[in-house]
Amino acid sequence: MLDWKKGTDELRGNVSDSVDNARSYFGGLWLSRTLGTLLGLYLLAALLVGWYWSQEPELFPVQQQAQAAAEQAQRKLVNGYTTVETLKRVSGTLLSKPGGYLSNDIAPPGLWLDNMPAWEYGVLVQVRDMSRALRKDFARSQSQSTEDTRLIKAEQRFNFDNKSWALPASEDEYAAGLKSLDSYLAALADPSQPSAQFYARADNLNSWLGDVATRLGSLSQRLSASVGRVRLNTDLAEGKSAAEGESVPVREEEVKTPWLQIDNVFYEARGQAWALSHLLRAIEVDFADVLAKKNATVSVRQIIRELEAAQEPLWSPMVLNGSGYGVLANHSLVMANYISRANAAIIDLRTLLSQG
Repeated sequence: MLDWKKGTDELRGNVSDSVDNARSYFGGLWLSRTLGTLLGLYLLAALLVGWYWSQEPELFPVQQQAQAAAEQAQRKLVNGYTTVETLKRVSGTLLSKPGGYLSNDIAPPGLWLDNMPAWEYGVLVQVRDMSRALRKDFARSQSQSTEDTRLIKAEQRFNFDNKSWALPASEDEYAAGLKSLDSYLAALADPSQPSAQFYARADNLNSWLGDVATRLGSLSQRLSASVGRVRLNTDLAEGKSAAEGESVPVREEEVKTPWLQIDNVFYEARGQAWALSHLLRAIEVDFADVLAKKNATVSVRQIIRELEAAQEPLWSPMVLNGSGYGVLANHSLVMANYISRANAAIIDLRTLLSQG
């Protein structure tokens, strides 16, 4: 009797252990499947959000935008208003586009994206150059005149580190720069505040275009280096000079963009072209008399046409890097073509502006 009862208890214990083991197994399997499903859904959602955030902003009508902004703020559309308002809109796009400012993101999906941060940096380069030109040239009557304090603050804010996540964040600094620009714009449109001025002169415009030409020339070289480019180096060793009657030695160096950086250079060029096309349309409005006098209006429009052509949609899922005459396209060389032609037109424009 005792043996039968002992055997029954052992059987019940074994069954209970088996049930517990089964529950533990199926519970763990259900948990792992649930976590796997949730992780898959998160990755899918991050992929879709990242694709949406990577869409480049469309071109906007500069003159209509400036007029609408002036009417909304109940300000007079004075000379220079279109340029400053366009600079505000271009820099504000960095903060207001889908996903906001992504260059300093530390969490997915922004952390995984690199094309849009490169585009943002390209826009930021042109914003910084124009804010400096406003402070240094456009808002001053001569070299001995004082600088506008609002434009000084705006330039400082826009030159803040573009990858700072906090204390302070890049977005906060750029938003402060926008406020300084708006303060200058309000004073510019107010006749009772003569401290804010905008001087649309040929020499001022020529100075800014010199910076633009330097930027585009550098971009063109970097884009062309996607397939490797041989550069002739005639630099002499430090402290040495060529002897009289002796030719300078020439060395060949191959300059090539790293494979992982090709798309970043491409999208940086897209960003600079996007921002610059808007700024030049604003310049065409505020410097209309100067351009007409120098017979340079057509030159400005040709530059804008080249830059806007560089904004055509990229139908390939990635930036292709085929050889110059290969089967596959090379998107960097196509972009370099537009940038180089725009740069050549800017050089011609500067010649027209410098002539009497």
